[in-house]
Amino acid sequence: MELKRTAFKAYDIRGKYPSEVNEELAYRIGRVFVDIFNSKRVVVGNDIRLSGPKIKAALIRGLTEMGCDVVDIGECGTEMIYFATYFLQLDGGIMITASHNPKDYNGMKLVRQGARPISSDTGLKRIEEKVINGELGRLALRHGLVSQKNIMNEYVEHILGYVDKKVLKPLTVVVNAGNGAAGPVLDVMEKFLPFKFIKIYNEPDGNFPNGVPNPLLPENRAVTAQAVRENKADIGVAWDGDFDRCFIFDEKGSMIEGYYIVGFLAKAFLEKTPGAKIIYDPRLIWNTIEIVKEAGGIPVMCKSGHAFIKEKMRRENAVYGGEMSAHNYFREFTFCDSGMITWLLVAELLSKADRPLSALLAERMQRYPISGEINSTVKDAEAVMRKIEELYGRTGKVDKTDGLSVAYDNWRFNLRISNTEPVIRLNVESRGDKKLLEVKTNELLNIIRA
Repeated sequence: MELKRTAFKAYDIRGKYPSEVNEELAYRIGRVFVDIFNSKRVVVGNDIRLSGPKIKAALIRGLTEMGCDVVDIGECGTEMIYFATYFLQLDGGIMITASHNPKDYNGMKLVRQGARPISSDTGLKRIEEKVINGELGRLALRHGLVSQKNIMNEYVEHILGYVDKKVLKPLTVVVNAGNGAAGPVLDVMEKFLPFKFIKIYNEPDGNFPNGVPNPLLPENRAVTAQAVRENKADIGVAWDGDFDRCFIFDEKGSMIEGYYIVGFLAKAFLEKTPGAKIIYDPRLIWNTIEIVKEAGGIPVMCKSGHAFIKEKMRRENAVYGGEMSAHNYFREFTFCDSGMITWLLVAELLSKADRPLSALLAERMQRYPISGEINSTVKDAEAVMRKIEELYGRTGKVDKTDGLSVAYDNWRFNLRISNTEPVIRLNVESRGDKKLLEVKTNELLNIIRA
């Protein structure tokens, strides 16, 4: 099978099956993983994609031929690999997933001991070079052993430990697994919670009969929103394919931007851990900074991307980190992201409140209205960035932690170039001025797209 570099991204491996991600690539990654990290025991798992079992078999062959023992936890979500790597004290973990990508895609997310992510800066580039060049390391005299392990009950027990079950109310919760890997977890979790689950697309199905599990797509939001309204639910939750991200809907069926969830959870963590550090990404910042400071915490900015956030959290010993993209990270979960812990914490906060979810967040949304992330396809992204900096950088405060951020007294924006496509991503926020937000967003888009 042909090998292509295009499958290697900044944080993971991802591409079309079988032209970019295939059995030969998986076999070689298995061998090189052991060669580089000298791994003795590695956990593997796959999401619900149809090519997953074939890719996993090839990966396991590569790992075991190098003398590495493999713990196969079967069909799972990415955070279950994080959990197993850390709590079973293994040397690494490999998740076979393409998350929210179309059904003909697949890929891998890799972690080292302690569930530390392997990105281009911490080994993925070396893996790429050795895989492509055929430098696979020396075969072991003894083949590694393969064992199957069902970790579902241990994982669910751990996840439920993040909330106080005594305060949970009998909420009606719409849960949309999108035919991804979240469904079986929800079935087990349901037994231990007082919630009434309204399940949508709960059966795992790699054919994606109801569309790709990506709740960010407007066409995928409607079914969750409608079910919330029809069932008079207190909250709706939808997950992507490997459920490391969840998307929250209020009782009116409106999807809440991930940005506001960051501030919401930060405040809750600071009530339990006064004075702690909270990590946030540079795309949208004012709401988070204000909430954290008012709650007596220390806000710490970090470049967006899971590898950067996790590393920064470890360095700062931050209790929680959140990105506007709906990735939420937790110190007690080995600084990893979890789409299950996130929604449980929101449900706990809702149970404690005497108001519906929309009311709990309305004030913050009015205080700091946002544009939402707007993508523009451009011919020369670097030239656009230079032009925007030249026009706005002279009068605004410039920050280049991640892309280009420019702040004024009453509004600010962040502009980033996509790692994988000729696209520029724009986020704009204002201090309570929706009209100014609209004017400045259109102004910037006109220049970007000119």
